[in-house]
Amino acid sequence: MKALKLIVLYLLSFLLIAPSCNQNTSDAMHDNGHRQNRLAKETSPYLLQHQYNPVDWFPWGDEAFEKAKAENKLVLISIGYSACHWCHVMERESFEDDSVAKIMNERFVSIKVDREERPDVDQVYMNAVQLMGQNGGWPLNCFVTPEGKPFMGGTYYPKEQWTNMLAQLDSLWLNEPDKIIEYADKLTEGVQSSEAIIKNTAEANFETSTLNVMVDAWQNSFDRKEGGPNRQPKFPMPSNYNFLLKYAITSGDADLKDYVKTTLDKMALGGIYDQIGGGFARYSTDYSWKVPHFEKMLYDNGQLVSLYAQAYQNFKDPLYKSIVKESLEWVKREMTGPDGEFYSALDADSEGEEGKFYIWDKMELDTLLGEDFNWFKDFYNVNPKGKWEGHYILLNDKSPKDFAASKGIELEDFQADLNRVKKLLLAYRENRERPGLDDKTLTSWNALMISGYCDAYRVFGDEEYKNVALKNAQFILNKQVKKDGSLFHSYKKGTSSINGYLEDYANTIVAFLDLYESTFDEVWINEADKLAQYCVQHFYDEESGMFFFTSDTDPELIARKTEVYDNVIPSSNSILAHGLYDLGLILDKAEYGQKALTMLNNLQGDFGNYPSGFSNWAALMMKEVFPYYEICIAGNAAETIMTEFSNEYVPNRLFLADQNGKSKLPLLEFKYAEGETMIFVCVNKACQLPVAEVEEAMKQIKIVQ
Repeated sequence: MKALKLIVLYLLSFLLIAPSCNQNTSDAMHDNGHRQNRLAKETSPYLLQHQYNPVDWFPWGDEAFEKAKAENKLVLISIGYSACHWCHVMERESFEDDSVAKIMNERFVSIKVDREERPDVDQVYMNAVQLMGQNGGWPLNCFVTPEGKPFMGGTYYPKEQWTNMLAQLDSLWLNEPDKIIEYADKLTEGVQSSEAIIKNTAEANFETSTLNVMVDAWQNSFDRKEGGPNRQPKFPMPSNYNFLLKYAITSGDADLKDYVKTTLDKMALGGIYDQIGGGFARYSTDYSWKVPHFEKMLYDNGQLVSLYAQAYQNFKDPLYKSIVKESLEWVKREMTGPDGEFYSALDADSEGEEGKFYIWDKMELDTLLGEDFNWFKDFYNVNPKGKWEGHYILLNDKSPKDFAASKGIELEDFQADLNRVKKLLLAYRENRERPGLDDKTLTSWNALMISGYCDAYRVFGDEEYKNVALKNAQFILNKQVKKDGSLFHSYKKGTSSINGYLEDYANTIVAFLDLYESTFDEVWINEADKLAQYCVQHFYDEESGMFFFTSDTDPELIARKTEVYDNVIPSSNSILAHGLYDLGLILDKAEYGQKALTMLNNLQGDFGNYPSGFSNWAALMMKEVFPYYEICIAGNAAETIMTEFSNEYVPNRLFLADQNGKSKLPLLEFKYAEGETMIFVCVNKACQLPVAEVEEAMKQIKIVQ
């Protein structure tokens, strides 16, 4: 083992702590003089970005590994995504360089992977790099044996460091291959065993004290001045604030509620939010949410729309309503395809510079706005506070409401001026060279956006939001569901591809349940149930009680992973556990609920050790330790009742309705009476006396406001 450690240290000596994004040849010629490589046949925008590299890239598949075995070469697995800034930098510096490509082509077999298309591959090799002691990020460059076993990796490498490392690794493989093979075998064993879940066979016992201890430990990392965590970079982490808001309201923790409000305010007013065009960037590079990493991801914005819509129900802050409205206008304008499908991402770069599309010059703004510039520069900090690399990032100190009050202006008048100016600047900005669009459609991310639209509809009542959600859900049914009931993961320009992962099933199940609560059309419950049955058949691990990330129909990788930690997107297992829990209640399928609670029981002991990594699991535990209200509406005025409920924040609830007496759902049995509409507030299927008014129903729901 000592020899192995020396090898690792020797190899790691070529690594620096480097920036990263915190992850047959055609005859066609490019204007750089290079022929297309194999990636020209792919549909992924990220892979197509590399189609004219002189590197002889392979897409992920057997062909690359067969070549490596036949020629006894090491394999480079280079993973990134289309909106990744440092991926572009490494491409420009190394992968477009003929001299670097010559070394890579002669001595290695190189595979290029889109992490968004192949999250299963990314999970395995990201885990390997982290086990080597490296920070994760993208681009992710992992060197493996011809059998796919990892032994060396990192993120971004400057050109000189990259070429030196290539030479050293090639020499080591040619002269001392046994050392690499021995270490790769050990590391592969580590990848296979890491994050393994052992089923908790003790009887499930869920207590509020578990959540109390978790939140107490978590508060040590809160930035109560600027919101979010007390470190940088800062990611929005919608799942964290969704849980913390629910917990704060349900438990009556006023300080925690204030912290969540501060975080939501600071993100909405900061540079991480596109103040002109709507939508959030992926993360902030600083403590104060000022300087974003300018890429915009669909998955962030779907979840943040949900978060701000629900937060509006509680706080009634008009800023949050504007955030939802503007973000969905951006999705409609820039991220929606002809069949209602949603695209994946916008690049951080344009014209080869990060953020150039979104930043402003002072003189430019003065010329465009005329007299309006006088108030605009104060409102949007066109001053030292907003200055960044010689330009200005627009951000606020105050909401429109507070700014108008400070200037003695009527809010309605100021909002009219603000909307007019933003419209002018948006039209002007459209003439700039746009950031690259990743126009592939991912089932899992589309489902997150469906949930966002559903939450926006339920809170604000805009019929367009419901119709957009329905159109996208129909797209999934028409294009992404196979004849055997399984899902495709990806879609682009008429072609569905890649077998679905657990994230696709879990998010779609939850999205379909959200659609049911938005329409009370039971077809969505039935579709969710079909997907749940497929998950149990093809993803479930009886030994651990969890679900694998990949289906048992997928080709094997060196490890079959189980995703459990909540991150920027909650883990596929926690999302599925919510879906199974609710389906179990709705359909009276005890086996679904039991699976969800087994999963929760496996992990509850870790909540206090890593609070932010278990926020969605903690939200599931709330359904067990606090009253989980089954709010059943029976009668033809159910939609009217739901409109009234839109004014109420009920953090721990499930809505069901029978509008015509025809529902067969167990929870709605015997509740419909002709000629009247009644509300039944139930917990664990035990209902209080029915009432006719939302105000009366809210008296039966114990929430601390």
